[in-house]
Amino acid sequence: MIRQTKEQDVAEILRIYAAARAFMRASGNLTQWTGGYPSKEIVRADMEKGVSWVLENACSRLCAVFALIPGDDPTYARIEGAWLDNSPYATIHRAASDGTVHGTFRTMLDFARSRHDHLRADTHADNKPMQNCLQKSGFTYCGIIYLADGSPRRAYEWSAAHSTADGPAE
Repeated sequence: MIRQTKEQDVAEILRIYAAARAFMRASGNLTQWTGGYPSKEIVRADMEKGVSWVLENACSRLCAVFALIPGDDPTYARIEGAWLDNSPYATIHRAASDGTVHGTFRTMLDFARSRHDHLRADTHADNKPMQNCLQKSGFTYCGIIYLADGSPRRAYEWSAAHSTADGPAE
C-alpha cells in the first residue's frame, strides 16, 4: 500500500535511505547520495510539501519511499539532449527501497502513472540498477541534466502520449 508520509515515518525512511546507499555502494555506485543525502531535513521538507510517499509491505512495515513532485523541476530546464514532451509533468525523486520486497519501483510507477500522464526522473551515471528499472518501465533516455551543484545526471522521461501503458515508446 502506498500512502503519504507521516512524521512517525521519518526514522524508518532514514533506515530505507541507508539501505539504499549500502546497495548503491555494493553495486559500484560510490558517489551518489553521499554526505547523508537524503537528510532528515529533506524528508521533512518533502512531507511539508505533500510530495513524500511510502510503500508498506504486507505486514504494514515501510519498505520503500519516494517523492512525486508535480510541476517544473528547475534542473530540467536545460538538457544536453532533448525531452520528448513539453507538457506538464511530475518528477520522481529520491526513490529508494530497503530491498525486502521485490517490485517496489513498479508499484511506485503504477501509483505515479495513476496520477500523472507525464513523468520525468534522473539518476547518476553509476546507478545502473535505476537506469535498468527506468528503461524496463518504458522510460526513454533523453540526455544529461545538471544539478544545482553542477553534477551531471542521466535524464529519463515517460509520457502516456509517447508510450504504451507498460512498455517503451514505439
